[in-house]
Amino acid sequence: MSDRDHEFDPEEPAQKEVGREMVDQSTGLGSVAAHLYRGEMERTVGWRDRLDTTTNWAVTVMSAIVAYAFSGEVSHAVILAGIMMGTVFLFIEARRFRDYDIWRSRVRVLQENLFANALDPSQGVEHDAWRATLSEDYRDPTPKISYRGAFSHRLRRVYLPLLGATGVAWLFHLWAFSPDEPFPASAGLPGIDGSFVAAVVGLYYLVLAAFAIPLSSKERGESGAADHGNIE
Repeated sequence: MSDRDHEFDPEEPAQKEVGREMVDQSTGLGSVAAHLYRGEMERTVGWRDRLDTTTNWAVTVMSAIVAYAFSGEVSHAVILAGIMMGTVFLFIEARRFRDYDIWRSRVRVLQENLFANALDPSQGVEHDAWRATLSEDYRDPTPKISYRGAFSHRLRRVYLPLLGATGVAWLFHLWAFSPDEPFPASAGLPGIDGSFVAAVVGLYYLVLAAFAIPLSSKERGESGAADHGNIE
C-alpha cells in the first residue's frame, strides 16, 4: 500500500470516498459512472452542435445580406433588416445555450468531484454536497443560468462583434452610396426622417452594449464559477 493510501482518512464523509471506490473496490460504481459520463458528454456535444449551427446560419445570412446590399443600388434598409435577423438568431441561441448549459454543468460536476477525486483522492472534492445537488438535478432538471445571462454570454462571445461589423457596414454603405447627402439625413427611409433612424440604431447598439455586461462570474466564462447552491 502506498504512502498516499496511508494518508487517506477512512472516516471522511462518504462523498469524498466515491473516487477511491472507483479505483480500489469492485462496487460497479466505476462502470456506472463511466456510462453516465459518456451519456452526459453525448448530450453536451449534441447541444453544442445546435449552438454552432445557429451561429453558422447567423453568419451566413448576415454576410449574404451585406454582400447583396453592396452589389448595386440597394437601399441601406437591407442592412438594417440583416441586423434584425441577427437579433432573432441571438434570441434563439440564448434559449439553446440555457439547455446546453444543463448538460455542460453536469459534466463539470462529474469531472471536478468524481474523476478528479479518483485520480487523486488526497485532494478531496470541490464541493461536499455535490452528490445531493446532482441527484436533485436529475430529479428536477432546471437551467443553471438565467435567460438574461445566456443572452449576455452569447452576445459577448459571438453576436456583439457580428452585429457591430454589420453596423459598420451600414455606416459605410451610407457614406459610399449617398456621398452628396450628409449623415444622418442619408439614413432616412421612405416616410421616416434620417435623424430618427440614426437615433434608433444608436440606441439599439447602446442597449446591446448594456446587455453584454456580465452580472455574474458564470456569465464571464465558459464553465463559470462554482456555486454550492447550483450546478455550474
